[in-house]
Amino acid sequence: MEQIKILVADDEERMRKLLKDFFTRRGYIVKEAADGEEALERFFEDKEISLILLEVMMPKMDGFQVLKEVRQYSDVPVIMLTAKGEEQDELNGFRLGVDEYVTKPFSPKLLAARVEAVLRRYHLTNEDVLSAGGIVVDKKAHEVTIDGERIELSFKEFELLTYFIENQGIALSREKILNSVWNYDYFGDARTIDTHVKKLRSKMKGKEDYIRTIWGVGYKFEVPQGAEA
Repeated sequence: MEQIKILVADDEERMRKLLKDFFTRRGYIVKEAADGEEALERFFEDKEISLILLEVMMPKMDGFQVLKEVRQYSDVPVIMLTAKGEEQDELNGFRLGVDEYVTKPFSPKLLAARVEAVLRRYHLTNEDVLSAGGIVVDKKAHEVTIDGERIELSFKEFELLTYFIENQGIALSREKILNSVWNYDYFGDARTIDTHVKKLRSKMKGKEDYIRTIWGVGYKFEVPQGAEA
């Protein structure tokens, strides 16, 4: 398999060794960091890191601080490792742009499955044609069809729908959507997202429920079981 590079940031040496050994055996290249500052150093010195496993509680800089810094420059997938499992911590992470949470203690096989799922979603961004539950997005032609019928979307509605499909199953904060779809130089109110989502839903011909509102976070695009493409 193509060797994918992962950064493991955890202040517990035993945990770093366990994860490095496990993922190395599965064909990944693993970089290590023992604290938040080292995690940022490792990330910025290596442009080929494809995913970060990030412990929340670390010295010098905690995982949230690291995530906030990384998100200013990159959309690299981030899975946070936490022993807390508290709802408020998870909401905070999702607002900052985390892709997944895994609570300690965890099974390495379960973590590997999460890593592979996140990487699959992430690599959808390299595809020119996306499909989900009867919705087909042709990025080159800038066209969208629903159950074979073409629908007319504004430029931002098209970009928003594309972003949702590329990030299926991920809870996306309004801030992350603004940063990704409107870019970092856009200084509008986050309620702009709500307005565009409302307009987009009105054009989705019975599939508006695919875009779920996640209270306290933002939105998640999810195709109901039985409606998969």
